[in-house]
Amino acid sequence: MSDAAKQSETPLYRVPVRALCDFTAREGDLDHRFTPSPSAREGIAGHRLVAGRRAEGYESEVVLQGHYRGLVVSGRADGFDPANHRLEEIKTHRGDLSRMGHNQRALHWAQVKVYGALLCAARGLDSLTVALVYFDIASERETLLTQQASAAELLAFFEVQCERFLSWAKQEGEHRRRRNDALTALTFPHAEFRPGQRELAEGVYKTAVTGRCLLAQAPTGIGKTVATLFPTLKAMPRQDIDRIAFLTMKTPGRRLALEALTLLGATARDTRSPEPRLALRVLELTARSKACEHPDKACHGDACPLAAGFYDRLPGARQAAVDHGWLDREALRKVALEHEVCPYYLGQELARWCDVCVGDVNHYFDVSALLHGLAQANGWRLALLVDEAHNLVERARSMYSSELDQRTFSQLHRRAPAALLKPLGRLLRQWQKLVREQSGADEGRQGSPGYRVLDDLPGRFVNSLQQVATALTDYLAEHPGGADAPLQERLFEALGFIRLAESFGEHSLCDLTWHGRGRSVLGLRNLVPADFLAPRFAQAHSGVLFSATLSPSHYHRDLLGLPDDCVWQTVASPFHHDQLEVRIQGGISTRMRDREASLDPIVTELAGQYYRRPGLYLAFFSSFAYLQAAAERLSQRHPELPHWCQTRAMSEAERDAFLTRFRPGGQGIGFAVLGGAFGEGIDLPGERLVGAFIATLGLPPFDPFNEALKTRLEARFGDGDAYAYRIPGLIKVIQAAGRVIRSPEDNGTLVLMDDRYLRRDVKRLLPDWWRIGGAV
Repeated sequence: MSDAAKQSETPLYRVPVRALCDFTAREGDLDHRFTPSPSAREGIAGHRLVAGRRAEGYESEVVLQGHYRGLVVSGRADGFDPANHRLEEIKTHRGDLSRMGHNQRALHWAQVKVYGALLCAARGLDSLTVALVYFDIASERETLLTQQASAAELLAFFEVQCERFLSWAKQEGEHRRRRNDALTALTFPHAEFRPGQRELAEGVYKTAVTGRCLLAQAPTGIGKTVATLFPTLKAMPRQDIDRIAFLTMKTPGRRLALEALTLLGATARDTRSPEPRLALRVLELTARSKACEHPDKACHGDACPLAAGFYDRLPGARQAAVDHGWLDREALRKVALEHEVCPYYLGQELARWCDVCVGDVNHYFDVSALLHGLAQANGWRLALLVDEAHNLVERARSMYSSELDQRTFSQLHRRAPAALLKPLGRLLRQWQKLVREQSGADEGRQGSPGYRVLDDLPGRFVNSLQQVATALTDYLAEHPGGADAPLQERLFEALGFIRLAESFGEHSLCDLTWHGRGRSVLGLRNLVPADFLAPRFAQAHSGVLFSATLSPSHYHRDLLGLPDDCVWQTVASPFHHDQLEVRIQGGISTRMRDREASLDPIVTELAGQYYRRPGLYLAFFSSFAYLQAAAERLSQRHPELPHWCQTRAMSEAERDAFLTRFRPGGQGIGFAVLGGAFGEGIDLPGERLVGAFIATLGLPPFDPFNEALKTRLEARFGDGDAYAYRIPGLIKVIQAAGRVIRSPEDNGTLVLMDDRYLRRDVKRLLPDWWRIGGAV
């Protein structure tokens, strides 16, 4: 690592110290037995406490970098004590340190030794003490492990790690060159663009080139998936983009993205084919619950055969996977099982090495999201593509919300080990006190539900919850083999609640719901996800959020925390108003107080339209109760008219059976709940759907929570009623209506059944291309 060598080398590959050691120094079993670790906040606080105990002159967060045969290795060492020539790697932990696995300790030593080699080279040191400082969060005690090493020894260790990584780095450099060459030559997969598709693709390309954010509203049927992937892929070589994350809300969105990538030429390598494939690695990220091969076994080498020796077999599996290139769920599973490793954790590893990751939005936006963590740790230039982005507000709210059920903690208290009785007892007493304060005499009445929005976090309750979390964590650390599921579940719930409590502010509220004695739920509900998402958008090189329903743009800008320079693009619909007959039945009110009176006129409209044009229709309602009442009334008045209903918690097979009824030549009306499984994301072109009835505005219920949401949004953005009710409701309406016209050849009917559709503030939120006929 001499100065001359540094100047003469052309950087081949850059790798952080942690990533280098993760690659070269891991061995043995995968072990995910529950071993509680400190939270990120506790880890930061522990590092600061350790540094604060050191003598004057102690250096924290020491930036280091070194070179080896074109490999650039960099990172931040936790601390250096110049007086004692001691370099420290600080690790926070809980419980008995002797329970730490040998392979984990070896990884820690590898990290500090690599940092030691970089420090000796940077400062001309002949020798160094390298130290692992294990800091127990609970006791605040330090365990210090040290090794004396010469600069030559550390350099030799550093070079061994680099040599192990170097062939991979050369392979990665060659892959990137071939990938960029292929993407430079990539052509659009069709002879011509669809109407509106080129316009969207140009906007996406400009976004990737300028490193900005784009909010793009584009209609159904123009090929949005290809129109976003193709220009982003084309921009990768020019902008030196490392990775693309294509993020979806539901499984069908992932399938569409994978189909589009196949169309663009991304396929598995076929040695029998003379045609070269697109040199692009594609990974489908799947939830652990769906990828696990042995859900009945614990995730460690003593229980699961795919965890035993995982890190010993990982190099072969990793190489086979990147050689294959196309890694959807089935391909990844096949590679993993051929090498006897866990498919889920192989996928987690391959997220580091694949060019395009296709997965759920939680992989980037959730609190501990995999892709965000990797992008941050590796300094990636990451391009985000977010499909069906109109759902991101609600999805993000759920990511940053948490709730605790009093009954589950009471049940745990009744069967808890002796060490947990006191902290659980204190928590339950605080819980009872909180309920009494908020509910008064109502709480003791059977069947007397209630709801309150608290003025602030209940500080004493949160302190008691923290004590329970600490006690549970310590108990599980001391009894790793005897931990049962309820203990772990309550701990996860407590830690999630505490983590959100630490960042509690105007973006969230705390509420209490009770249903009688001992049956209450305390919630932390996020209202404005912008405060959490804004840093994620800032971290990405570029971001494209696209959907057919993103108007008005300021709603999504405000609630998602999009950058100030975010560009708004609306692509004109390729459909003509003559394709869709839109009628408003203004004589119907679907308000709660008018539900019973609305049933007869709704059924009259359903039957009248059906008999004028027999075919297949969808009828949307605001709730299952309303849907069922309308279906029963239709059966009474028109028993000959075929119809079928969505039910609560339908299985995948039941949903498929519902949709199977929509086949060419079929007849009848499918009853569904607006905003549910059949309100978006389904494709029923041509005769498979000739019309839709929407007997609701889709408004959220006028309850204390939504009123509190309205008040908070009014204070922050000045349009609380629209932000809490009208806009989210009408987004669902427009999505459902979009099932009718799927191509320029389709034509159909849409009937909006509620007098409020005649109001100006509602009409202005409907699509411009709709031509609304005479209201009845």
